[in-house]
Amino acid sequence: MKLPALVIYLDSLLQIAEINDYPGAMNGLQIGSEGPLRRIVAAVDACEAVVTEAARVKGTLLLVHHGLFWNGAQPVTGAFRRKMKAALDGDLALYSSHLPLDLHPKLGNNVLLAKALGLRGIKPALPMKGQPVGVIGTIAPISREAFSQRLGDAVGGPVHDAPGGPAKISKVLVLTGGAGSEVASAAALGVDAFVTGEGPHWSYTAAEEQGLNLFYAGHYATETFGVKALSAHLSHKTGLPWSFLDHPTGL
Repeated sequence: MKLPALVIYLDSLLQIAEINDYPGAMNGLQIGSEGPLRRIVAAVDACEAVVTEAARVKGTLLLVHHGLFWNGAQPVTGAFRRKMKAALDGDLALYSSHLPLDLHPKLGNNVLLAKALGLRGIKPALPMKGQPVGVIGTIAPISREAFSQRLGDAVGGPVHDAPGGPAKISKVLVLTGGAGSEVASAAALGVDAFVTGEGPHWSYTAAEEQGLNLFYAGHYATETFGVKALSAHLSHKTGLPWSFLDHPTGL
């Protein structure tokens, strides 16, 4: 499949035109390529290290969650120039999907993390920007400590707990990334636990005051699921090999 046809497919699959997002997301194809595609590389961030490494093999399609333009229009100097030069010299195609990939019912970060936690009856929840941005589900009652361990196993790293809610957890909201500021909205849904990546300092004490267990599992770690699933899906469809380029931030 050539790049233009693949972009049309991705835009439709992820409902790029229908889902509202932050202006800097600029979902869709961000850099085009000219030659045939030879492989797919998944990554969370279109940072210089990732773009440079992915561009080493010409004909790479790089799929990311956080694209190039979060800072808006900017001079093509410094690191931004180096990234663009590496991409163009390597004939790299770069496609980014932020909220559309978070929200996807099969390939999204939220639903995949919820399934990894063993949640049942998963459904969209917590409206933002005109659409639900998280998912909610239930689990057989589990201790706060055991749930934290399960979450750590799912994301492959440490979890920081704000143990403000019940000792036993059975109803959970999952909203990956940096959604800790949504503590009050999460509590209003009547959940026992709110799983996200990170949040502001005040979100810890806000969770205590709201009677909610808040789990910070890492912004980066909670958003590796979608790009991996999307790349595997495209690999199956196109026959192109895929890999994950891991560049963790620890946040």
